[in-house]
Amino acid sequence: MTATRVLVLNSGSSSVKYQLLDMRDSGRLAMGLVERIGEGTSRLKHTALTTGETRETIGPIADHAAALKAVAEELTKDGLGLDSPELAAIGHRVVHGGQQFTAPTVIDETVLAEIERLIPVAPLHNPANLIGIRTAQALRPDLPQVAVFDTAFHTTMPESAARYAIDVKTADEYRIRRYGFHGTSHAYVSRATAELLGRAPEDVNVIVLHLGNGASASAVRGGRCVDTSMGLTPLEGLVMGTRSGDVDPAVIFHLMRVGGMSTDEIDTLLNKKSGLIGLCGDNDMREIRRRVDEGDEQARLAFDIYIHRLKKYIGAYYAVLGRVDAIAFTAGVGENAAPVREAAVAGLEELGLAVDADLNAARGDGPRLVSPEGARVAVAVVPTDEELEIATQTYALVGASHDLI
Repeated sequence: MTATRVLVLNSGSSSVKYQLLDMRDSGRLAMGLVERIGEGTSRLKHTALTTGETRETIGPIADHAAALKAVAEELTKDGLGLDSPELAAIGHRVVHGGQQFTAPTVIDETVLAEIERLIPVAPLHNPANLIGIRTAQALRPDLPQVAVFDTAFHTTMPESAARYAIDVKTADEYRIRRYGFHGTSHAYVSRATAELLGRAPEDVNVIVLHLGNGASASAVRGGRCVDTSMGLTPLEGLVMGTRSGDVDPAVIFHLMRVGGMSTDEIDTLLNKKSGLIGLCGDNDMREIRRRVDEGDEQARLAFDIYIHRLKKYIGAYYAVLGRVDAIAFTAGVGENAAPVREAAVAGLEELGLAVDADLNAARGDGPRLVSPEGARVAVAVVPTDEELEIATQTYALVGASHDLI
C-alpha cells in the first residue's frame, strides 16, 4: 500500500494555513488556519472535510512550534494525525527561491541555508517559511519535507525579461533581477485554462491575471512563463490593495531629499499605504465598487487607475506573446469582481477580447468562459488552487517512492 496524503503548510510571520489532501483523488481531508500566533487571542479554526465539522479555539499560542502541535492535535481528533503511515510528505510554500530553485525540492540543510541566504530579498516571508519548515521537521524528522517556491515557475523567463537595465556587475553582486511571485497560482491557472479549452498546455498561450490584495500578471507561452509583473520583490507591477506597483524610482530619491523620509518610511509607504488604500482609503474591491456606484469620485479614480495599469499589462503581454489564446482571471478580485473583468478588456475588441455581459455577471464555482461564443481570444475565470498545486508538486517528487510496508 502506498502513502497518499500530503500536508501543505503555508507559514506566515504570525499565522499558519494548512490543508491535508489525499492525492489518490486530490480530495481535501482537512483544512484550517492558525492566526495571531504569539498573542493572547490566538485563533485556530479547523475544518474536517470528511465530516463537515468545524472547530474553533481562541487562546494563547506562543509560537509556530505550539501552533503546529495544535494543528497535529486537531488532525488526530479526526483520525488524520501526523503520525499516520498514510502521510507521504509535508509540502511547504516558500516565497523566494532565487535563481537556484527552479522546481520543488526535498529539504535538507543545504536547501535551508539557501532559503536563509535569500532573506534579504524576502525579509517578510522567508524567515516565517523557515520557522514552519524547522518546526515540521522537529515533529516528523523521518518524513520527506518539500519546498515549493513561489518564484520557481518564473525561472523560465529569458534574460531579456528577467534582467533590469542596470550595471551588470552590481546586479550580479547583489542578486538584483526580476524573480516574480505567485508562481504556484500562475502555474496552476495556466494549466487549468488549457484544460478548460480542451487543449494541451504546450499548445496554449495564456495571460494570467492573479488579482487579489496582492496582484500579478504573467505571460505564459506553451506552459512556460516568459514574463511576469512582479520583480525583485512583490512590489513591482500592478496596482494592488496596499502596494503601489510600478513607480518611477526617482520618487524614492525625491521623498528622501525633499520629504526627509527614511528608507523604512518609504518602504512602509509603498508597500502598506499605497495602491488602492492609498488612493481612496479602501483596499476591498467590493467596497470600492459600492462607492463608485454611489458616485464617489475618489473611489472612481482609484478604480480607473487600477484598470488602466491592468490594461497596460494585458497589452504588453499580448505583444510579448504575439498570439494569445486566453486571458485568465483568478484570485479574490479576479474570480469575483465582474466589473473589473469587464473594464479590463473594454476597448480591446480589435485584439479579439470581449466579455459576454450575462456570462460575466453569472456566479460560478469552477473554471468557466465569460467571453462570447466564437471569440478569437477566450476570457476565462479560473479559481486558483495553490494548495493543490503545492500538494501535486510535492507528491510527484516524493510520493511514488514513499511506500507502506
